Amino acid sequence: METTQTRVVPELVARILAGRGVAPAEMERFLWPEYERDLNDPFLMTDMDKAVDRIMKAADRRERVVIYGDYDIDGITASAIMIEGLRALGLEAESYIPDRFEEGYGINLEALQALKARGVDLVVSVDCGITSVKEAAWARENGLDLVITDHHSVPEVIPEAVAAVNPKRPGDAYPFTELCGAGVAFKLVQALQARTGKPAVGQEKWLLDLAALGTVCDVVPLVAENRMLATYGLKVMRKTRRVGLRALAEVGGVAIERITSENLGFVLGPRMNAAGRLEHARHSLELMLTHDPVRAAEIARELDGLNRKRRATQEAIFEAADKLAEGYSGDGVLVLAEKDWSHGVVGIVASKLMEKWQKPVLVAQVLGEYTKGSARSVKGYSMVDALRANAGVLEKFGGHFFAAGFTLRTDKLDEFRAGLNGHFAGQVDAIRAAVEEVKADLEVDDLGPVDWKLLAELDLLEPFGSGNPRPLIEVLGLRVNRLSRVGSEGKHLRLGFVDEAGKHLAGIGFGLGTRYNGLSEQDVVGVRGYLNKNEFQGNTSLQLMVKELLL
Repeated sequence: METTQTRVVPELVARILAGRGVAPAEMERFLWPEYERDLNDPFLMTDMDKAVDRIMKAADRRERVVIYGDYDIDGITASAIMIEGLRALGLEAESYIPDRFEEGYGINLEALQALKARGVDLVVSVDCGITSVKEAAWARENGLDLVITDHHSVPEVIPEAVAAVNPKRPGDAYPFTELCGAGVAFKLVQALQARTGKPAVGQEKWLLDLAALGTVCDVVPLVAENRMLATYGLKVMRKTRRVGLRALAEVGGVAIERITSENLGFVLGPRMNAAGRLEHARHSLELMLTHDPVRAAEIARELDGLNRKRRATQEAIFEAADKLAEGYSGDGVLVLAEKDWSHGVVGIVASKLMEKWQKPVLVAQVLGEYTKGSARSVKGYSMVDALRANAGVLEKFGGHFFAAGFTLRTDKLDEFRAGLNGHFAGQVDAIRAAVEEVKADLEVDDLGPVDWKLLAELDLLEPFGSGNPRPLIEVLGLRVNRLSRVGSEGKHLRLGFVDEAGKHLAGIGFGLGTRYNGLSEQDVVGVRGYLNKNEFQGNTSLQLMVKELLL
């Protein structure tokens, strides 16, 4: 007979959750997700039944099926989930991922025409397609069935496909709208399983490592069903059967048996995304699907090399874009474009500029007649709504509240910049209200409470990510007793702190090497940062990841 385990939410954790809007009655559910309980019924999504019926028909008829994905990590993991899910039905689906540089984002007409000419019967999109109205119309008129699964913002006109599955569709009964593309793909596999019994009940959990990777790296909120997918996905990843994930973790210096959500975002994710940013994303998809450990190790090394190249390219573009931004410092929205900036990495540059300038940033590459770029926004300002308000000057756009992509004619750049800044100015008061000063989750006057017990309680909030950040701690009245600049060109700060009682704590501030040039040993400061465990040369200690010094 099963017994229900009683769990106690620590007082500190309860305060943090309350500050993040979690009701007391929901705290235990938040901290300890359960797979069966928290997995919503996939058939609550509009058109899910139609998608399942069409795929089952394809399996019965042994039709040619292509999974049409995106070139970022969400699209890659969603593609792998669908391919493996259809294999359970006996369907050996092919994959199609567009070339970022030749084709761009989303379903394109030329690709559909080529697939039709090759005898493909059914195309299932993942992480794209909800804006592909013209492409869906062509497919319908030419006898190519199209099932769309997506999670991006839904336009006014929805493509007339066999099915258009997206939890953001207006009037959708699905209780959670914030799934990523991999999450929606997993829901389709779950729905197929409910109808066919394949894969066998429980075996679908081996797809959760992919679902977690897409969920964390696509920066969707790690709450509700996403939190469950990430939590269980990390458990699966720690014992993953995927030789590709093991190889990727090894080149990244991560022990996969102890992998965390932050390892996904900062180690695995960038390496997988590097393929699509610089070459072609099919390398990363092959890595997720291969059963050959030798091939997996080879691809992982290639991705690691591409990631190093991506970092160097990104840093050069950031420096140039940051200088250009100074000339537009009075703008509420920064729109920056040059012909030498590879649009494969401008999204990362936009993110870093947004963090520095604390305003929405759009960075683009001028490609002759057209300009293509990525946008990142701040709290309180929907980037996809801003692009929609300026749709008249855009050739193509799509995305989320905080991130989006766009293409426009180069001669429309100035008009686009003016339109965005006009739109922003009309909402500036609401935006300022949303972008309040970030408050610490825990404020203490000394290092007394900062110990292993505190870290253990804070770690109950794992997995961390968008919508559930690692708790921010503020400690006042600390004396700096160790100070050095480390890393290339002294970009980072290594610190030591001591309080009045003589208790010590080490700290590291990534990217802060030049921010506090006047700081000296013996200065008394306040510190904001994240507590974590530092493991180095067999030694384990507490450490503060410093985000800000209060001088």
